[in-house]
Amino acid sequence: MTTIALLGTGLLGAGMVENLLAKGHAVRIWNRTRDKLAPLVQKGAVAAADPADCVRGAARVHLVLAEDTAVDAVLAQLRPGLAADVPVLDHSTNLPAKVKARFAALRQAGVRYVPAPVFMSPANAREASGLMLLAGPAADRDALQADLQAMTGKLLWVGERVDLAAVHKLAGNSLFFALAAAMADVLAIGAGNDVPPEQMLSLFETFKPGSALPYIGQRVVKAGSGPASFELAMARKDARLMQEAAGTQALLLLPHIAAAMDAALQKGHASADYSIFVKR
Repeated sequence: MTTIALLGTGLLGAGMVENLLAKGHAVRIWNRTRDKLAPLVQKGAVAAADPADCVRGAARVHLVLAEDTAVDAVLAQLRPGLAADVPVLDHSTNLPAKVKARFAALRQAGVRYVPAPVFMSPANAREASGLMLLAGPAADRDALQADLQAMTGKLLWVGERVDLAAVHKLAGNSLFFALAAAMADVLAIGAGNDVPPEQMLSLFETFKPGSALPYIGQRVVKAGSGPASFELAMARKDARLMQEAAGTQALLLLPHIAAAMDAALQKGHASADYSIFVKR
C-alpha cells in the first residue's frame, strides 16, 4: 500500500485526505494545530509527531498550507525525513517570485519540489473534482499525471516555467473576488428597486455572462483599439443609470468603473470601444 504524506489539514487539506483514504491509500498527516488531526485519524489517517516524521517513507508529499512563510518553515522541518527523489507537491497559494526562488534552491539541494496550486473547494477535494495546475519539468508531469489526475477533476500542466501556475492561481482568485464584488453591485441595483436577491439571481439561470470571459479578455488586451462594439459614451451612460438605480445602496465596483470611464472620456475617447476605460 502506498503511503502518502499530507501536511496542512485545514478545510482543503482535510478534503484531500478523505479522498486519498477513500481510494485505499495509507495517509500520514501533520498539522500545526493538532486538534484538526483527530477527525481524520478517526477515518483512518495516521497522525505524525512532526513534519519529518510525516514524510518519512512516503511515496509522495503534499503541502496544503496558508502561504509562503508557512511553506518555507514546513519544508525546512520535513527535510530530515524526506527520501531522495520523493516529489513534494505544493498546493498552497504563493507569490510567484518566491515559488521561482524556492524551486531553484530546492532542486539544487536535491528536493523534488513541484508547484501545483488548485482551484478547489473542500467538497471538490473530497470528490476529486475541481482543477489542479502543475508547473515545472515535463518529466514531473509525465511521472505524476496519473496520481494527480485521480485527485482532481482536471489537471492542467501550464508549462516548464515554474512560477506560471502560481501566477495563474492568483489571477484566477482575483477574478473570483472581482465577480463577488460585481455580484454585490448587481444585488444593490436590485435592492434599490425593491427586487429581492433571489429574483435578481434568477436572471443568471438564462443569462450566462461567464461564457463571454474569453471575448472580454480579448477586448481588454486590445483596450479600445479596432472598431467599437459598444461606444464608451454609451457605456458611461449605462454606468450612470446603474448608479442612479442603486439609489442609497452601497456599490463596490461601479463608482471606480465610472471614474475610469470619465478619465477616458476626458482624453477624447467617447467613440472608442468601451473597453478603453481599462487602459492605463
